[in-house]
Amino acid sequence: MKKLLMLSISLLSTSYILAQDITDALRYSMDEIQGTARYRAMGGAFGALGGDMSSININPAGSAVFNNSHGSISLGLLNTNNDVSYFNGMNTSSNSNVDLNQLGAAFIFKNTNGNSGWNKFALSFAYDRSADFDNDWVANGVNPNRTIGDYFLSNAQGLRLDEISALPGESISEAYSEIGSFYGYRNQQAFLGYEGFIIDPSNNTDENTEYVTNINGGNYNQRYAYSSRGYNGKLAFNVATSYNDRLYFGLNLNSHFINYERTTLLNESNSNASSLVNRVDFENNLLTTGSGFSFQLGGIAKITEELRVGLSYNSPTWYRISDETSQYLATSRLEGGSNLSQVVNPNVINIYEEYKLQTPGKVTGSLAYVFGKTGLLSFDYAVKDYSNSKFKPTTEALFSSLNNSISNNLDSAVSYRLGGEYRFKQISFRGGYRFEESPYKNDNFYGDLNGYSLGLGYSFGNLNIDFAFSQSERDYNYQLYTEGLTDTAQIESKLTDFVLTLGFNL
Repeated sequence: MKKLLMLSISLLSTSYILAQDITDALRYSMDEIQGTARYRAMGGAFGALGGDMSSININPAGSAVFNNSHGSISLGLLNTNNDVSYFNGMNTSSNSNVDLNQLGAAFIFKNTNGNSGWNKFALSFAYDRSADFDNDWVANGVNPNRTIGDYFLSNAQGLRLDEISALPGESISEAYSEIGSFYGYRNQQAFLGYEGFIIDPSNNTDENTEYVTNINGGNYNQRYAYSSRGYNGKLAFNVATSYNDRLYFGLNLNSHFINYERTTLLNESNSNASSLVNRVDFENNLLTTGSGFSFQLGGIAKITEELRVGLSYNSPTWYRISDETSQYLATSRLEGGSNLSQVVNPNVINIYEEYKLQTPGKVTGSLAYVFGKTGLLSFDYAVKDYSNSKFKPTTEALFSSLNNSISNNLDSAVSYRLGGEYRFKQISFRGGYRFEESPYKNDNFYGDLNGYSLGLGYSFGNLNIDFAFSQSERDYNYQLYTEGLTDTAQIESKLTDFVLTLGFNL
């Protein structure tokens, strides 16, 4: 068989790469700093203000605004509510979790040399949860045209039969693992479909490259369950300085880390006379871990005592990412008047070669007006070009094609945030609004985000307690599979966040 002949070569030359897509690039590019309650209540509009631990993630000069060393810790309750429509089916799901939003401290060192304009220095560290991946939803409906059989058929077409089938005496686990090692992810999918009797070869020879599906007739009852867990975290090491309390400059060196787990399960059934296979259960599991590096530069200037401007640059984030997958397939078919079940459970974890992802950089401009000790208004405007996302090595054929798709489908997106605060004695009242454009050129596929927030704070002098409520909405289409069954579930997503922060002078 051809697999045996290629053994000595394939162990050295075959890339073992999972089929990434645009959504993988977006997942790790769309950072959403959850932050302190004050930051959250004001919509995250802190680029020209500083003086808050989460503001360091917008503009690293913000730590030098503190008059005294300061620390804070924040806990958040995040609820995700999804209204999902898929053909004639409608579902609503909700998921809640409590996590550490933020933890950090800024240490302020004042210059004792009165002749120097550089009157203050700050050294800080700040951990912020920049994305939360906890999500659960279900889509179900009757698909009149496409079946999961189309997924396996699309992957199989053009592949030799001896490259998607087991050798004599091989177990399912051995064949699945070796096919993945020798030929890759696509061949593994075709193997599952062939062993599950979903597809058959047109000719039962090793050289065959054409296949037919055993699921036909239309009107397929489909239920797709999605569940994900994990987070994207960011640890910033910050240094900043102040010149005459008029100009502030700062630098962040950031360490990023990814932990993402996802399980999807498709159940499909039909009662079509022309269909040999009448039920399919198809499960996919993914574990992604990674680490990355980025840097930020920023400055804040007091034009007057009331008016402040800020400018910051976030470099791209350079990630190194690893994926692990596992799959399970079970089918039921009619044969000789009886229902026969077939389970294709490889019990194999695919461990893929590490790859690199470069997410886009961002530029943020900010304005703030401070009304003495009474209150303030703040506005941030940011631009991020998602078409600059890149999978590496770019010479890899799959990544080269994917990068072209990213460039053709994604676009630059602007976001703006508006926040305000009013102080009455020890109590602070806060509110904010934020808007983020879709990163897609076609925003019908992935919509804009709109959000608003409210909050309260109470100062005990060296100790403050803050609370924030925020809510945002975004509509998007989720494509079930990249091949064959490419229909989408329409999701109206609403995120509600409650944050409690304890801040204290050190």
